[in-house]
Amino acid sequence: NPQLHLLLSNMEEVVISLNQHAVIEPKVMGFTGYPVPKGGVDCITRSFFRKTKSIINSQYTNSRQVSERVQLEQGSYVLLPTTFEPGEEAAFTLRVYSAKPIKLKLVDTTPSLVKPAVTQSRSALESKSIQQYQAVFMQVADEHRTVNAFQLHELLEACLPNDYIKSCASLDICRQVILTMDTSGTGRLSFSNFKELLVSLKAWQAVFRSHTKERSGILKAERLRDALVDAGFALSTSVVSILVLRYMRKDGTLRFGDFVSAVLHLSVAFNLFDKRDPLDNGTVKLSLNDWLHSALTC
Repeated sequence: NPQLHLLLSNMEEVVISLNQHAVIEPKVMGFTGYPVPKGGVDCITRSFFRKTKSIINSQYTNSRQVSERVQLEQGSYVLLPTTFEPGEEAAFTLRVYSAKPIKLKLVDTTPSLVKPAVTQSRSALESKSIQQYQAVFMQVADEHRTVNAFQLHELLEACLPNDYIKSCASLDICRQVILTMDTSGTGRLSFSNFKELLVSLKAWQAVFRSHTKERSGILKAERLRDALVDAGFALSTSVVSILVLRYMRKDGTLRFGDFVSAVLHLSVAFNLFDKRDPLDNGTVKLSLNDWLHSALTC
């Protein structure tokens, strides 16, 4: 849901008005408001709402407009317009009326890499369990002991333990893996890369399952953002929306293979940007050729 930051320089009585644009079959809508600690203007996570009590609570109705008049102390607040039913979408306009100047802005996350998504083995036991696949790897590898996307596809089909995890063993995902993990530019992976992939898949599976309902193996689209944060990516609403459009299925959910594909795309995108932004300025300048190369690599 969108989050709007309201800043009051003085105690003020305000009128908050939420208008939905739909005339036919309007949604049941309303809004809530929460006090925000000083300096807390970044996108607020689910844990904040679990711990913080709302101080603004409108009624929820399917009328065109929902309004609430409230007296607020000086400080910062976050306003959260929502539909009553989860998973619904609706166009809206939120206005705040006051006798004195106030500040209202949309709160969003600045994209950042929280931690590397591709991980290495963290224990001798884990490394030993993966070592058993070396013989299978060498059977399909070339004389340089490397594999391409097609051979990687065969390997994952043979090595992944069940159909649930094998959903990420498609040829398209194998091509993404090559683009993500191949540092030599040959389009091939070594056994060391393959071990990193298996360890990473295990970590991504744990993240995915922790955000699925009753660990069912099906991730609701609205939980994708939190899952990606745990995988290592803090993303803006617009970026998450693109990922949802790209990977969400007809029933509004994602499978594990979809999640892995999103993680791989993001890994490549962040790596490409970091290489072109050595001073960490947050901006890069690209020629058309560089842009096409980067876009097609992602």
